[in-house]
Amino acid sequence: MNRVYVCSCFGVTEQQVKQHAENGACTPRQIASACKAGTDCGGCVRRIQALLGRGSCPRRELADQGRSPLADVASSAAAQVTAEAA
Repeated sequence: MNRVYVCSCFGVTEQQVKQHAENGACTPRQIASACKAGTDCGGCVRRIQALLGRGSCPRRELADQGRSPLADVASSAAAQVTAEAA
C-alpha cells in the first residue's frame, strides 16, 4: 500500500484527510480538529486546502448563497432548548 503523507508532523495521510472530508470536515481548521494535521509547523495546510477543493459542503454552499452557515445550527439549538424547557 502506497501511503502519501500530507502531514509529516502527525503522520496524517491523504486518505485520512479525504475520509475526514467525507465525514463533514470542510475546512483545514475542521481537518485540524479531527486529526491535528496543520497544527504544528503548518506546512501542510495548503495541501489540505487543495485536497478539500471546492467540493460540496453544506456549510460552504450556504455561505456561497450569502446565508449564515451557522443559522441552521443556531435555530436547531434554540428549538431544542425551547422543547426541553416545555
